Amino acid sequence: MTAAAALLFLTTGVHVFMGGPEIHHVIQASALPEDVRAIGAVLWHAITAILLVFALGCLWLAHNANTALAVTIGAVQVLFAFLFIFYGATLLGTLWVMPQWIIFLLIPVVMLLGLLRQRR
Repeated sequence: MTAAAALLFLTTGVHVFMGGPEIHHVIQASALPEDVRAIGAVLWHAITAILLVFALGCLWLAHNANTALAVTIGAVQVLFAFLFIFYGATLLGTLWVMPQWIIFLLIPVVMLLGLLRQRR
């Protein structure tokens, strides 16, 4: 679970410091309608908050077993991965423009290993 927390903290940092200038700032500087840019900003920062809460949740799970919390955090990440896979495949024709699905599948696997370790 500590490794999953570290991966989530890393993912949060990548999202904020690399994705911000590459995606969020571009959307905010665009000619999109103001309400669309506002919704984009809310969603961007909501994902930042979710990633940070998940990282803290995994850190907590490293010392406190809670299967329901672990399954919830893992399930949301699997669904995030599905969204990147689906839209990469259907809109972009490739999974490699948005490879975030890799980390969003890796972290739940690491979490599952943590759950199995805790049960032993």
